[in-house]
Amino acid sequence: MRVILAEDSTLLREGLLRLLAEEGHEVLAAVGDGEQLVAAVAAEQPDVVVADVRMPPTHTDEGLRAALEIHRRWPRVGVLVLSQYVEKRYATELLTSDSEGVGYLLKDRVVQVDEFLDALERVGQGRAAFDPDVVRQLLARSTRADPLSRLTARERDVLGEMAQGHTNAAIAARLHVSQSAVEKHINAIFEKLELTGTTGYSRRVLAVLRYLGS
Repeated sequence: MRVILAEDSTLLREGLLRLLAEEGHEVLAAVGDGEQLVAAVAAEQPDVVVADVRMPPTHTDEGLRAALEIHRRWPRVGVLVLSQYVEKRYATELLTSDSEGVGYLLKDRVVQVDEFLDALERVGQGRAAFDPDVVRQLLARSTRADPLSRLTARERDVLGEMAQGHTNAAIAARLHVSQSAVEKHINAIFEKLELTGTTGYSRRVLAVLRYLGS
């Protein structure tokens, strides 16, 4: 894939650049702030962007805002955001922007090379890739008056896998159940969250967003 990196840490940026090159990906640009990232995307039209949430000048949300702008202006460009910690507001904002072709990983996950590359590939294919720790924290809410309280333990497991961006077949393999069982659980989730009248892939997104806290 054709990739643009945005990371202000020179060490991490160079490490990612070498990793991606070794895996056969073409790194079109490696920049250190949000403005340079948007300009590079406008010039190069990559397949995927990998961007840190916090970048200069304020080190707050420059990377995220640039990622959201890219996702809005060039929806075919996949966006994989990296963060040092689980920042619920940022993760929720990225999810609510339309989670097709977006991902959110903790930086610790980058050192687990296979998981990072798998997330990059899923985002590049227009799918979602959310860190399991991020999903767990986003879903760890009080069950009082919460749609999540309607779900069985297995349905929660399936929903957690959906939120990470896994396909039905991948969920079946990861949970050691049949694909038809996964489909039944997903239909039950849609029904309990009152999403049966919604068509298309967006139901998978809405099933997560329906009870995410911002």
